[in-house]
Formats: sequence, C-alpha cells, structure tokens
Amino acid sequence: MSGNKTLYERLGGKEAISAVVDEFYDRMLADDELAPYFEDTDMQKQRAHQVQFISAVAGGPVDYTGADMREAHEHLELSHDDFAATATHLKDALEEFDVEENEIDEVLDAVASLEDEIVTA
Repeated sequence: MSGNKTLYERLGGKEAISAVVDEFYDRMLADDELAPYFEDTDMQKQRAHQVQFISAVAGGPVDYTGADMREAHEHLELSHDDFAATATHLKDALEEFDVEENEIDEVLDAVASLEDEIVTA
C-alpha cells in the first residue's frame, strides 16, 4: 500500500528519477527521429532540468524553474507523433527500473496533460 506517499517518494526520490531520466535520454538520443531535436542541446543541463521537472510534477520538494512548456518547445515544431514517441521512451525508461504500472500511469498522465502546450506542428 502506498499510503500517503507522494508520487515522487514512490518513484524513489531524486536519485531514482535521475537514473530514469538518464535512461530516457539515452533512448531519445538513440531514436533517429528524435535525436536531431537535441543536436544543439547541452545534455547535462537538459537532464538536470528534466529531473527537476519530473520531481516537481511528481510532488517532490522541488520548484520547477524552467520555461513555460509552450515557450520551451515552440521552436521545435513537435508533432503528435513526436510526442507519442517521447512518451513511449519515458514509459520504457520507467519500466527498465521496475517502476510499478500505477506510478508509470501517473507520470504519463501528468506528461499527457501537457501535450497541447508542447505540440505545435
């Protein structure tokens, strides 16, 4: 039983989220369709930013200080297919670390709620 633990706690906190984010970006950069979006990206900064973002949406003791979702992604002209592929990589990364299905669903639901802000193409 998860009791009153936040999703952040149930995911294992910052260290576990960092490991998932590393796996996620390894998968993204290995994807020929998505890797070009990261050509001019400082991946160390991007990974740290993503850990902060996931920690914040999961109820962790973190304030997300990044750009608004639309502003951060608008220049990329991402499609719904790009978004779906990204969500699949995130799901696979979470599964790689044996995250329970209900926690995976919570993370993916939080990400899915942002699709309209992220997809601009």
